[in-house]
Amino acid sequence: MRADLTERVLRGLYSAALYLLVPVTLYHLIWRGFRQRAYFQRWDERYASYPAGAPGAPLWLHAVSVGEVNAAAPLVNRLLAQRPDLRLVVTTITPTGSERVRALWGDAVAHVYLPYDLPGAVGRFLDRFRPTLALIVETELWPNLLFGCRDRGIPAYILNARLSARSLRGYRVLGALIRRALGSVRLVAAQSKADARRFLELGARPECVHVAGNLKFDMAPVEADGFVAGFRAALGEARPVWIAASTHEGEEAAVLEAHRALRASHPDALLLWAPRHPERFRAVAQAARDAGFAVAKRSGDGWPRADTGVFVIDTLGELLRFYACAPVAFVGGSLQAIGGHNLLEPAATGAAILSGPHLHNFADIARRLREAQAMRIVADAPALADALRALFDDESARRRMADNASRLLEDGRGALARTLALIEPMLPE
Repeated sequence: MRADLTERVLRGLYSAALYLLVPVTLYHLIWRGFRQRAYFQRWDERYASYPAGAPGAPLWLHAVSVGEVNAAAPLVNRLLAQRPDLRLVVTTITPTGSERVRALWGDAVAHVYLPYDLPGAVGRFLDRFRPTLALIVETELWPNLLFGCRDRGIPAYILNARLSARSLRGYRVLGALIRRALGSVRLVAAQSKADARRFLELGARPECVHVAGNLKFDMAPVEADGFVAGFRAALGEARPVWIAASTHEGEEAAVLEAHRALRASHPDALLLWAPRHPERFRAVAQAARDAGFAVAKRSGDGWPRADTGVFVIDTLGELLRFYACAPVAFVGGSLQAIGGHNLLEPAATGAAILSGPHLHNFADIARRLREAQAMRIVADAPALADALRALFDDESARRRMADNASRLLEDGRGALARTLALIEPMLPE
């Protein structure tokens, strides 16, 4: 009884704080909307207000944004193929995640935004869709959401679960509440032993924690032959091409500095540039022009021209195919303390991988890539330029890195089969 009282007090304090912050959520949506117009849309879903008659869905999967949607793609594709009778609702938090869901599955799945973790909103969401199983991808530990699932008898599984040391410290701010919420989770399918250990430290029940591996290794082969052929035909004669992908605002100056330094020795080098967030598309194009480069954009120009020095990929859903066009890839979010982004996507397309040193979100994958000599770490813009120059001057070294990454990707497959084995007994008949 005392534990129940403690939980009610903790949940009450947490929920009261969230209700006081509701005006802040509105400010956040408006502020983000000025940078990305999609944030001005579908506010009703953020507070779990839906049109009358929205159908239920026995299977619910939550993937916060693009990276998590891509990670879940092998699992969702397999479920859609094996169980076409199941209605599946996929939730995200970001508009880019929403667009990725639509690009991958169209109307084959339902999609809404996950509401804020307010008790009323969570209750309306769960009561409207009435899932019999909740699949949460990677790391989304919202207490009211997890308690809402428990109170309605909905088993909650955390799949492809990862928890960095930094995230562990962050969640410990709400330690007693998170411990109780995580204790209600029926399954944690961790990416690695280190992730499993951290979930145990945070409060997951030992009998519920399994090491299943990383679903990102089971990504489908990239079919980009026709796309690459079109890119090369537009490019004309062969040129050194590299891609800077998923970069953040604080890394943009370093990317331009590295490209400028590379062109001192390789004057025809072409940079394909894919900022992480759509609101940076226009800014990076202008920064490249201000730096003296001839700039083309995917949305307006289609392909780079013969004189293009920087080609901005200002579209969504094409990054993998552009990875296949570049023999060298720099993966952003890593020159500053963001934690990195998906390193296996360039591995799947045959690119030699470069990254900054801040990789705490992908520590296990980064360690394996480095041990396999499939990735090089660069500390800053001069080091990035030196690495680019070295790889363009040594094709055999570049090819070895790409081959090592491909072998590592193939050897890492199997998480999909292990994850399916864990969830299939709980799928609705």
